[in-house]
Amino acid sequence: MVVILGPTACGKTDFAAHLALQLGGEIISADSRQVYRGMTIGTGKDLDDYIIDNKHIPYHLIDIVDPGEKYNVYRYQTDFCDAYADVTQRGKLPIMCGGSGLYIEAVLKGYKMLSVPPNPELRAQLAEKTLDELAQILSSYRQLHNNTDTDNRRRAIRSIEIEEYYRQNPKQESAVPPINFTVIGLDIDRDLRREKITRRLKARLDEGLVDEVRSLLDSGISPDDLIYYGLEYKFVTLYAIGHINYNDMYELLNIAIHQFAKRQMTWFRGMERRGIHINWLDAAQPMETKIAEARRILGIEN
Repeated sequence: MVVILGPTACGKTDFAAHLALQLGGEIISADSRQVYRGMTIGTGKDLDDYIIDNKHIPYHLIDIVDPGEKYNVYRYQTDFCDAYADVTQRGKLPIMCGGSGLYIEAVLKGYKMLSVPPNPELRAQLAEKTLDELAQILSSYRQLHNNTDTDNRRRAIRSIEIEEYYRQNPKQESAVPPINFTVIGLDIDRDLRREKITRRLKARLDEGLVDEVRSLLDSGISPDDLIYYGLEYKFVTLYAIGHINYNDMYELLNIAIHQFAKRQMTWFRGMERRGIHINWLDAAQPMETKIAEARRILGIEN
């Protein structure tokens, strides 16, 4: 398997699709939010990137669950195994592509994640806690590297619930099959990344991001459920329900996406320290150059 990773706005999908076209591959998405139907603009599915020269590049694990559901890394591992088996049994090359570092590492390292059931008693105990108190409790389980775990009370309570379950139920051996993989990362200059993030946010707002969120709300999905998904869905929902104005929504969201990209790179560097070798390519290179470099890394003659 080939793995394409990198921070948001680095051009992963376009690169992976071009590589798949050349190598007879199919894309297995590793994005924790693109699994949701109807959440298209905000999650940056960019489905047009899967069409090259009028050829459709097959993709998997996009639009597979309804918004409002709580998808997680445990379910991702199960769905990934099904998609991987499907692709390889048909003689195609699986190309995992995404920026959700935990999802990628859970597959590559073969972590066995448990399905964590609700704990009504624990939830009742935490119900009256403030967000700061919940963050303090969560920090007693582990160091908080990712503040999305504590950006609202519902997510913080669920994070504590998961950590408590893991404390009482040690992780099991992996059910993910051993996979030979090569990881290629797209590295993008920080200033260029910031420029592309801001430009892309403006484009998504012009494309109808606010209308997309309003449509999801009108369909019966609760504001809390959308806020739970973070980033675009958090801040645009807060705007849509009148809690913040448009300018504040834009500024806060722009900052949050930049911070998210930095956390992604921190995770990827951590993956390297944990033994996963990443072959970094300059994302700003022309597509032909990146493809040639990828072929060299993979030992495929041009």
